[in-house]
Amino acid sequence: MIAMITVVLWQVPLGQLVLYPFSLLATWFHEMGHGLTSMALGARFDELVIFPNGSGYALSSWPGEPSRLSRALTAAVGLLGPSVAGSLLILGSRSPAATRLLLAALGLVLGLSTIIWVRSLAGWIVLPTFAAICVAVAFWGSRKAQRFAIELLGVQAAISLWRDLGYLFSDGGYVGGEFITSDTGAIEEALLLPFWLWGALITATAVAIIFGALRVASRR
Repeated sequence: MIAMITVVLWQVPLGQLVLYPFSLLATWFHEMGHGLTSMALGARFDELVIFPNGSGYALSSWPGEPSRLSRALTAAVGLLGPSVAGSLLILGSRSPAATRLLLAALGLVLGLSTIIWVRSLAGWIVLPTFAAICVAVAFWGSRKAQRFAIELLGVQAAISLWRDLGYLFSDGGYVGGEFITSDTGAIEEALLLPFWLWGALITATAVAIIFGALRVASRR
């Protein structure tokens, strides 16, 4: 139900305004996917920037030239990050204990990431707000409020990939007169197969992850 309402709200200006904070949160999930993956592969995660229009970037420094596989994985996990994180939150809604734990953990990670990596005003405003809400609901909210919060956050993150579906099937675009390669374009450069094929594979993977989470979560 939340997913269907969200899709409808995306289609109207007022709905887009209501969902605006969640759009910035989805960008955080996306860019954290890039940054944390680069860290796991040996890079230094330097900063995360979220712009008011919902775009953003994660900047990492590599000790040398990253391998093709490292570049492809870093790009791919950024695209899949919101769907994976959202699905985990959806699954957590099945258990009161898991719900409280995940809300508290999300709040903690949001807060710490803001201090350590975030370098933009939009991020400094929105992310600590979400962090405070998550922690407050986790420790003082009713079971009903906790379940609604985790399902709302999970669905918003999980289906955010389809808000910018065109990005998945683009090799990039011009920003300020400079061509910026998309994530699927970066995968194409690393692994040679066309960007639209990677877009299709990532979309199919995200659908499978979300469908599996919703299916399991519905067995209450």
